[in-house]
Amino acid sequence: MTNYQSILSFFIISLLLFGCKSESEKNKNELEKSETETLSEEALLDTVQKQTLKYFWDYAEPNSGMARERYHPDGDYPKNDEHVVTTGGSGFGLMAIVSGMERKWIQRDSAVARLDKIADFLNNAPRFHGVWPHWLNGETGDVQAFSDKDNGGDLVETSFLAQGFIVVREYLKNGNEEEKAVAAKYDELWKGIEWEWYTNNKNGLYWHWSPDYQWEMDFMIEGYNECLITYVMAASSPDHAIDAKAYHDGWARSGNIVSDKEAYGIPLILKHNTRGDKAGPLFWAHYSYLGLNPKGLEDKYANYWDLNVNHTKINYEYTQENPNNSETYNENSWGLTASYTRNEDDGIGYTAHSPDDDKGVVSPTAAISSIPYTPELSMNAMRYFFEDQNELLWGPAGFYDAYSLEGEDWVAPKYLAIDQGPQVVMIENYRSGLIWDLFMGAPEVQNGLEKLGFNTSD
Repeated sequence: MTNYQSILSFFIISLLLFGCKSESEKNKNELEKSETETLSEEALLDTVQKQTLKYFWDYAEPNSGMARERYHPDGDYPKNDEHVVTTGGSGFGLMAIVSGMERKWIQRDSAVARLDKIADFLNNAPRFHGVWPHWLNGETGDVQAFSDKDNGGDLVETSFLAQGFIVVREYLKNGNEEEKAVAAKYDELWKGIEWEWYTNNKNGLYWHWSPDYQWEMDFMIEGYNECLITYVMAASSPDHAIDAKAYHDGWARSGNIVSDKEAYGIPLILKHNTRGDKAGPLFWAHYSYLGLNPKGLEDKYANYWDLNVNHTKINYEYTQENPNNSETYNENSWGLTASYTRNEDDGIGYTAHSPDDDKGVVSPTAAISSIPYTPELSMNAMRYFFEDQNELLWGPAGFYDAYSLEGEDWVAPKYLAIDQGPQVVMIENYRSGLIWDLFMGAPEVQNGLEKLGFNTSD
């Protein structure tokens, strides 16, 4: 064979090999793409729920085991913010961990050890008449002030946390000796919260109290917003319960909480604490109802299943009306709630997105956490986020917090505990009802609901 023939043969073989490799890579990429695009509903729910759980398991604050207020995969935190833990978000995390245990995504003994660690941290952390602050430093255990005068007890965040206490207790109380011991710790933490102190001797609950500023923040918790669970927990306490009058006069505004307004032909049912009549941010339909089952739940003011379904549908219909002609919204790209947001300079801020505060930004948690209320709309949104916007939105702890498609695509490649937790828990409630069953099965919760005049038919 001549040199020319050798070179030609080598060139042909190389082309064939390169072509085979290229075809192989192409087939591999097509297969991966196909697998992403063709996940069954169950597989998609598994994928999203399991990945989002990592926020509370893999990326928790290491010393305390608590949920970080925020997780930034790029390590770009505000000063010392990496070790700030959130009490309310940790309550969501407790329920998320129980979901992971039940699905065997977390080893049971490891989960029990983590829950034990969190209970010990909280037992040693500062409390203000049994109430934890909004933020703590996970390394030192000290209070991290949420604002200038908010350096004491935060009753609302504590109610989210206590919702998790009851779920953990109910899940572990009939387990082995170690599990029973952990359940007892959470029971003690729950029973030590002095809810009645936070009435300030009035007919209503107050959000804040500080030994430095006393009642200066002067914020009575009135409905309707995310705080129904605060009154339910306060009425359910075995040793520190409030009187029902605080609920009816304070939260329900002596009956003035009821609304006859409609949006898009959908009844609002209750007056939301917003400027307009198109309901508030969607987290109001999530935080109280991670444990509190709205199915069949009603009192003289509302049927709470109808309330939350209507709230979600109004939020969806607003994005479909799209009065500001946002490029972000379409039939599968929707959901307005509190999250990171896009500033005018394309930097990252924070706001409670709603029809009253529309910035053309979608928060995936809004649609996903609404899945019990609008299963088809929420599944379509989840599939859109995962398949159509995977490269933009999918990260190490599930979907990133917020995105916008105005002009150049924008994303906040960061996470917040209060946005990731509801996704895990509400997906679980949609799939199995596990967290609802555990919380509603607690005898003191049933007593508290009865005391406030609720009926539960589910």
